[in-house]
Amino acid sequence: MSQDLLEVPEAPARRVRDRGAVWLRIALGVVFVWFGALKITGATPVWRLVADTVPFLPERWFVPAVGVFEVLAGLALIAGVGARVVAGLVALHLLGTFLVLVVQPGVAFQGGNPLLLTVPGEFVVKNLVLVTAAVVVASRR
Repeated sequence: MSQDLLEVPEAPARRVRDRGAVWLRIALGVVFVWFGALKITGATPVWRLVADTVPFLPERWFVPAVGVFEVLAGLALIAGVGARVVAGLVALHLLGTFLVLVVQPGVAFQGGNPLLLTVPGEFVVKNLVLVTAAVVVASRR
């Protein structure tokens, strides 16, 4: 098979390259609006996980406050308002989610084995992708 058949023509590749970061910013914003709205309304499946990770903070205001931050950050990302700063804050926020692995290893890992994730553990580890997306968005002009 010819190598040319496997290559994407330059014009479409350039369009995707030019717009990809914008699509990533908007997608990240949508995810944050969605997850944040669930926290504000109390409908999030991770309420306990969040509350138990920071037990020194009152959950009745902390979890919804996290939701407010997520909705506002998501809306800013979608609108492209202060996207670099907001994406940086989102990356820091997401790094905080990894506290679950330290504070609640029994919840994150099966039988204490860090290679065997539970559903909450997978939920946290997938945040590596969201952190990376936020870093890419923060690095773009």
